Amino acid sequence: MIRVLLVDDDSLILESLKILLELQGDLEVVEICKNGQEALDVLKKKSVDVVLMDIRMPIMDGVQATKAIKEIHGNMKIILLTTFKEDEYIKEAIGYGAEGYILKSQSSDSIVESIRSVFKGNTVYQKEVMTSLTDYMKKTPEPLPMKVELTLREMEILQGIGEGKSNREISEELFLGEGTVRNYITKLLDKLELRDRTQLAIYYLNHRNQR
Repeated sequence: MIRVLLVDDDSLILESLKILLELQGDLEVVEICKNGQEALDVLKKKSVDVVLMDIRMPIMDGVQATKAIKEIHGNMKIILLTTFKEDEYIKEAIGYGAEGYILKSQSSDSIVESIRSVFKGNTVYQKEVMTSLTDYMKKTPEPLPMKVELTLREMEILQGIGEGKSNREISEELFLGEGTVRNYITKLLDKLELRDRTQLAIYYLNHRNQR
């Protein structure tokens, strides 16, 4: 059972998400909260696998909450719910290690699958969010040269991560086992001295033209 914490200041969205998730046989809504501070309080008392959280909220928004949660619960899986015009929030949250950035406008099935995918250790970037992130990287100062040499296979894995693909999608595309893909990702994190898949995605976007 995947234990989920819902965080959104819109009561209608909260209740709708709660009903949606509780219809699934493998998802349990542990609690619902209206801001990031409430979420932090709940996490002190209850065990949670995935936090599904809005970005814009009073008292403590999703960006601040992601930072605070990751500082205390480093392995907590966090998916941020966004709207298409919240680029600034997305950019600020990039460094805090959220595993997912998805749009509120996507289908119910897609939201459910995003939770399952993140729980399994994948990163979920919806296409529109990834495009926004790519546009942002194009405007940043020229990155330093790639600090280590990567093999062709490592670059293929890195590219898949940078394009927001799951381990399964990468494995099917490259005809590799999911376990092999996970091993490559672990080696990439160690080789590049990075913390998580989000940082790998950013690294790829910064260096994709240096291959």
